[in-house]
Amino acid sequence: MSTIALTTTRTTPARSGWFTQTGQVLRRWLISSVRQAWGPVMSLVQPIIWIALFGAVFSALGDLPQFGGEGYIDYLVPGILMMTVLYSGAWAGTGYIDDIGSGVMDQYLTSPISRSAIITGQLAQQLIINVLQSLVVLGIGWLAGARYPGGIVGMAVALGVATLLATVFCSMSTAIALTTRNQIALISLSQLIVLPATFLSTTMMPADLMPEWVQSVSRWNPMTWAVELGRGGLDGSYPEYGWWQAGGLAVLAALAFLWSVGAIRSYQRSI
Repeated sequence: MSTIALTTTRTTPARSGWFTQTGQVLRRWLISSVRQAWGPVMSLVQPIIWIALFGAVFSALGDLPQFGGEGYIDYLVPGILMMTVLYSGAWAGTGYIDDIGSGVMDQYLTSPISRSAIITGQLAQQLIINVLQSLVVLGIGWLAGARYPGGIVGMAVALGVATLLATVFCSMSTAIALTTRNQIALISLSQLIVLPATFLSTTMMPADLMPEWVQSVSRWNPMTWAVELGRGGLDGSYPEYGWWQAGGLAVLAALAFLWSVGAIRSYQRSI
């Protein structure tokens, strides 16, 4: 008489790879963007006003030697491009606060998904929207009279720099949202950052026309780095220190991303 031994093998469900997880998170946020397209569309109203209003009111500034003989619109458009990215990025964290309030974040954190994939998927969605918005801003600038001697390559450089700047501020907004978990706090801190970053830079005015202390601050302002690199790309004449400005933006983008990943892990430990 023989004995038949029955053995059972426990199998672990296959876990999708990091890129698949990131793609699914990205898909979820893109669907949300399509369903609520009024947000990205309305964010384009502000650059239209800035270009049309400021471009007309301060058009005479283009005759000053500090502008190098270019019209003020040509000078202004790269600044408005970076402003649009800056303001859009500052609001990126609101989606996480909504997820926290609705319980979606808890579902994320109880699922076998990489925490960095959660952050990267949403960041990719924000960057896609920012690129589309940037193209629209360049089109608005063209209609307003701006010209881009740098051609396609210069436009690609400007879009690349805008993407770096967007990564910095989207990631910072995400980290702040996951840390404060409060909409009012996020809005207040965002305004505290974006307004000085805008007006203490060369977004609307050359450094030579600013007070000396503002010049000193703007020299180390990441917004100035992005604006000058974008302006150099569009007009085909890059700034003298463009490489370290681009490197500085890349380092800040990496640090901000790591901060946002650390923030979601801290959030998980606190619940």
